[in-house]
Amino acid sequence: MKQTVTIAGKEYGTVFLAPMAGMGDAAFRKICKEHGADYMTTEMVSAKALCYGDKKTPILAAIREYEKPVAIQIFGSEPETMAKASGILLEMSAKRGVMPAAIDVNMGCPMTKVVKSGDGSALMRTPEKAEAIVREMVSVCGDMPVTVKLRLGWDHENRNVVDMAKRLEQCGAAAFCIHARTRSEMYSPGIHPEYIRMVKESVSVPVIGNGDIFTAADAKKMVAETGCDGVAVARGALGNPWLFEEIHKGADFIPPTKEERIREALRHFRYMIEDKGERVAVAESRAAIAYYTKGLSGSSRIRGMMNTAETADEIIHILSDYADDKNSPFA
Repeated sequence: MKQTVTIAGKEYGTVFLAPMAGMGDAAFRKICKEHGADYMTTEMVSAKALCYGDKKTPILAAIREYEKPVAIQIFGSEPETMAKASGILLEMSAKRGVMPAAIDVNMGCPMTKVVKSGDGSALMRTPEKAEAIVREMVSVCGDMPVTVKLRLGWDHENRNVVDMAKRLEQCGAAAFCIHARTRSEMYSPGIHPEYIRMVKESVSVPVIGNGDIFTAADAKKMVAETGCDGVAVARGALGNPWLFEEIHKGADFIPPTKEERIREALRHFRYMIEDKGERVAVAESRAAIAYYTKGLSGSSRIRGMMNTAETADEIIHILSDYADDKNSPFA
């Protein structure tokens, strides 16, 4: 693995946390940062919602000093709206006193509710609009880098990522994160790293490889096969923030014990409470904690108990008792 990557004149580490809608919240980012994530990206934020003054959207875009460097990702398909939203984000960040490392454009999300409006990976089908978006955003952002998340294309017959990257670089994109699947492949097994290599050989800005990175070996293979400047971890970090340490340490990495996994789930949950309050944290913690318990003996019973828990104390007691159970195979 390379040790650093330079984006718009600034040097960063090479193991990134990719954005994940519904999962990559501030609590999760804090956990990942503590385990060695070099650079992170927020959940994607709706440009239209920002421009229309939605009260909840700015919360998704709020970043903290301890997260830096962190990019704020936005999605949309109207150049003027994306540019205006970028300006709003920069103003909001300046008022909070914590500036992002970049404004990132989501041109990779494959979800139907996103692409049906022409957003996310649907922009792979409209290169001219994608160009206009980046061009308008760059004009507003000034010295703030505009980076782009891409997929390989819409489907097997339309893998146009190389052409897209070349176009967007000419419009001012400062770096690319490439998910090595098409939109039609969603998250199906198997990736096509050769296309990341083609992008890397076709542009002069940094290229970050993304897709199916669940181990240090996967990260090493991604770099070897593509020549990418860094890797972006997504689903592999869910319930396993130690993945960042594993990639950094390689053979020296010592995997967490099963008890450590539960203790980390508790810490993650407490961060959620601090950030969102008890009611929201209890509701949203079930999915996050399920990843920590996946594969552990008795985990299905624990998940069932958590699904009926209504308070933070209940969840804390469920997990604490599970971790301290002397009859448990991980005690």
